Amino acid sequence: MGKRGKSGGRGRPAAAAVEAPKGPGPRGAAGPVEGVYPIDTGDCELIADQDNSTGWLLKINGVMSSHIDLADPLFLDFEYMRWMAALIESRWPPSGPSPAGAAHKLRGLHLGGGACSMARYFAAVYPDARQVVVELDGKLAEYVRGWFDLPKAPLLRIRVGEARAVTETLTAQTRDFIIRDVFAGAHTPRPLTTAEFTAQAKRVLAPGGLYVVNSGDAPDLKNAREDAATIAAAFKHTVIVADPAMLKGRRYGNMVMAGSDVPFGDDPQLRRRLLGGAVPAHLWDDAQVRAFAAGTPVRHDPAAV
Repeated sequence: MGKRGKSGGRGRPAAAAVEAPKGPGPRGAAGPVEGVYPIDTGDCELIADQDNSTGWLLKINGVMSSHIDLADPLFLDFEYMRWMAALIESRWPPSGPSPAGAAHKLRGLHLGGGACSMARYFAAVYPDARQVVVELDGKLAEYVRGWFDLPKAPLLRIRVGEARAVTETLTAQTRDFIIRDVFAGAHTPRPLTTAEFTAQAKRVLAPGGLYVVNSGDAPDLKNAREDAATIAAAFKHTVIVADPAMLKGRRYGNMVMAGSDVPFGDDPQLRRRLLGGAVPAHLWDDAQVRAFAAGTPVRHDPAAV
């Protein structure tokens, strides 16, 4: 899991509605207010970060989901989010040209919203980027917009809907990166992990684009191997980023996997950045990913009846 044990979550049954607090919060701000709030899929809880006077934690149905620093959009508290940011910035250096030298701005699709931490981060790194966040829970999306002063459309749009259904409606080759960070309890819903869905994500990516996923797993790494096998079957080039304990199957946690139709290359700055974080991470290249997934079946949608 992330630094604070992130696993995402939408899976618990809807809890009894809890009245949200009213008025300014304990820090005197008119934005976020500590408390439990009813949402469409259950409840969410806002918690003031005791280690950061401008930080807020968001739990969804009892599971830690996101962290936001209101004063610093570039601060990512969960290590797996920092790894995702490092991969994307390695492909498109913020001070460099637009993707593949094209005239368009960087275009991102986030499957799974939470507090929109990653979208908010990339809005600060790439001020002209166009991003869409797909969030299943409409009430949560409404709260997040009000609490965290997110960039407005067209820079950042929140689209309420189920991630696969929305992805299947998108025009081909219209996104430079797609981030899959959707969880129900401790697992990503299976329809978002199959070869058929991965093919849809690949269809939506522009040439040279990145498909990046947060793969949570137990020490047996069964889920991670299946994720890796499925992504490797769809894309010519793959990488995995994780800390050594996770790669060796010694703990529950997160791996970041990515697929692309062009090589990732050997970026020494990327490796240094991954090793220099609070949780040092290793980067596995395509050969290591395929060796890790060897013999593991690719996930597929259930056969139609």
